[in-house]
Amino acid sequence: MTGTKRKKKGMLWSKMQTPHCEDFKQWCRRRLPILEWAPQYNLKENLLPDTMSGIMLAVQQVTQGLAFAILSSVHPVFGLYGSLFPAIIYAIFGMGRHVATGTFALTSLISANAVERLVPLSSQNLTTQSNTSTLGLSEFELRRIGVAAAVSFLGGVIQVAMFALQLGSATFLLTEPVISAMTTGAATHVVTSQVKYLLGMKMPYISGPLGFFYIYAYVFENIKSVRLEALLLSLLSIVVLVLVKELNEQFKRKIKVVLPVDLVLIIAASFACYCTNMEITYGLEVVGHIPKGIPPPRAPPMNVLSAVITEAFGVALVGYVASLALAQGSAKKYKYSVDDNQEFLAHGLSNVIPSFFFCIPSAAAMGRTAGLYSTGAKTQVACLISCILVLIVIYAVGPLLYWLPMCVLASIIVVGLKGMLIQFRDLKKYWNVDKIDWGIWVSTYVFTICFAANVGLLFGVVCTIAIVIGRFPRAKTLSIKNMKEMELKVKTEMDGETLQQVKIVSINNPLVFLNAKKFHTDIMTIIQKENVSNQLLDDVSKCEQNTLLNSLSNGNCNEEASQPGPSEKCFLILDCSGVTFFDYSGVSMLVEVYNDCKSRSVDVSLAHCTASLVKAMKYCGNPDSEKPIYFDSVSAALSNIYSNKVSHASWHAGVIRKIRM
Repeated sequence: MTGTKRKKKGMLWSKMQTPHCEDFKQWCRRRLPILEWAPQYNLKENLLPDTMSGIMLAVQQVTQGLAFAILSSVHPVFGLYGSLFPAIIYAIFGMGRHVATGTFALTSLISANAVERLVPLSSQNLTTQSNTSTLGLSEFELRRIGVAAAVSFLGGVIQVAMFALQLGSATFLLTEPVISAMTTGAATHVVTSQVKYLLGMKMPYISGPLGFFYIYAYVFENIKSVRLEALLLSLLSIVVLVLVKELNEQFKRKIKVVLPVDLVLIIAASFACYCTNMEITYGLEVVGHIPKGIPPPRAPPMNVLSAVITEAFGVALVGYVASLALAQGSAKKYKYSVDDNQEFLAHGLSNVIPSFFFCIPSAAAMGRTAGLYSTGAKTQVACLISCILVLIVIYAVGPLLYWLPMCVLASIIVVGLKGMLIQFRDLKKYWNVDKIDWGIWVSTYVFTICFAANVGLLFGVVCTIAIVIGRFPRAKTLSIKNMKEMELKVKTEMDGETLQQVKIVSINNPLVFLNAKKFHTDIMTIIQKENVSNQLLDDVSKCEQNTLLNSLSNGNCNEEASQPGPSEKCFLILDCSGVTFFDYSGVSMLVEVYNDCKSRSVDVSLAHCTASLVKAMKYCGNPDSEKPIYFDSVSAALSNIYSNKVSHASWHAGVIRKIRM
C-alpha cells in the first residue's frame, strides 16, 4: 500500500511540476524571441545576405552614431556605444526582424534639451579642464553624457513600466496619419539642427517653443557668417549621396553588391581634409579626437532623474511609436506577427541596460530599416554582425575619423532623413481618402514644428479621439458585433464535384482606427473556419457565448482555425452598406483584408460601396484584380460569381448558418 501511495504521489507531483516547466519554457520563448528564431536559423540561405546587410548597416550605424551623438550635445564617441549595445539587447528581446535599433535623431534631439539645460556650454569654463581617467575625456563631457544616460535610463524604465501595465494594447490609438505627421515634423527639426553645420556657422543652442523659427531667424540675421567652403562641400556631398542612392535603388536587381556611398564619402572627405588641412586653412569644423575602447560600466547619475522626467517621457513615447511603426511595417511586409507589448519591453531594456555603458537614448530608425530591406537581410543576425564591425571601429578605426568634416556628416544625416521627409507626399492620399485625417496630419505637423515631437504626438492622439467620438452618435456603435454571416454551399460539376463556398458578411459599423484591427481579425477567423452542415440551434447558441463569430466543427467550438481544403473554392462578399463613414486606418485595413484573402485563394467582392469608399480604396492601395470587385448589391455579386464560375453547374444553395450578434 505504501509503495502504491508513493507512486500516486509521485505521479501527482510530476503532473503538478510538468505544466510549470512547460509554462516557464513558453514564457521564455515569448519574452526572449531569439530562442524562437535562432535554433531555426538556416546558415546556407540566410548567412550570406545577413552578412552583406550587416556590413552596410555598420556603415550607417557608425555615421549616424557620430552625428546623433553631436545632435544630443555629447561627445561623438558615445554615439558609437549607442550603436552597439542597444542593437544587441533588441536582437535578444525584440520581434522585428528588420528593426535596427541604435541612435535615433528624434530621441537625440529630445535628450539634447536636458543636456543643454542642465550642463550648458557656458559651464564648460567652470569645470575642471584636466582629462579624467575615463577615455581621457574632460569632466564637462562626462557630466553631459551623464545627463543623456539618465534620460535613456528613465525613458527605458517608463517603457518597461508600460510593458508591465500591458499598455501595448493601446497602440491602436496611434493612427498612421498621426505617426506620419509626428515623424515628418521631427525630421524637419533634425534638418534644422544641422543647418549650422551645413553652412559652417557658429550658432548658440536654441530650443523651446517656436525654437524652429528662431533658428532660421538667427541664420538670416547672420547670413554673412556663412562659410562658402562648408556650403559648397555640403551641397556636393548631398548631390553625390542622393544621386548614388537613387542609382543603387534603380539598379539593385542588376547589381549584387550595393555601393556603400556613405563609407566612400567619409573616407574621401576625411582624406581630402587631412591632405589639405581644411581645419586650419578654411576653418572647417571636424569631428575631432575619437578615443579607443569601451570604459567600464557606470550607473547614470540618479540625482538628475527628477530634472529629466519631461525628456524621459518624450524619449519613451516618441522612440517607441517610431520603432513600433517600423516593426509593424516589417511584419506586414514579410508576413509575421509582432507583439506590441513585447516591443515595449525590448525597447525599454535597450535603453535601461545601455545607459550603464554611457549610451544616449536609442530607437529604431527608418533609414537603417530601409537599408536592411534593400540589402536583403533575413533576420536580426544582420544587426549582430553590424555590432561586430562597430566594435572594430571603436577599438581600431575610431581615431582615423578625426578629420571627418562636420558638414559632410550633417549631409549624410539630412539625406538619411529622406524617407521621413517625403511623407509630405502622403497629404494627397489623406485628402482623397478622408479629409479629416488630412486635417489631423497638418495640425499634428504644425504642433510638432512649433513645440516638440512629444507635444505633437499627444495633440494628434487627443485630436483623433475627440473627432471620432464626435462622429459616432453612440459609443456602442464602436462594436463590430453587428456583423452578420451567411454561408452558401454551391455544388458544382466542373471537373468533377467540387465544393464552392460563398460567405456573405454584412458590416454594420463605420470602419475607423478603433475597430480596424478587430475587423481584420474577425474576417480572417470567418474565412479560416471549416464549413459545417446541419448544426443544431442549441449548439450554435452555446458556442456563440464564448467567441465572436465563432465557427463550428462537428457540434463543438473549434478555436484553432483551419484552412479550407484543397478541393474547396471560397468566395467572400462584403456588404458595406453599413459603413456610414471611415478613416484612413479603416480603408487601409479593408485593402489589407482584400490582399490577405487573395493570398489565401479567396475571391473577395464588395457590395453597396459608396463612391467615396471606392475612391478611398483606390488612393489607399488599389486592390490589384483583373476581375470586377465592386457591385451595386449582394445579389449582383452572387450573379457575377454564378456566371463566371458556376455557369454550367446546378445550384444547391442554402443558408447553413446565420449568426446574429
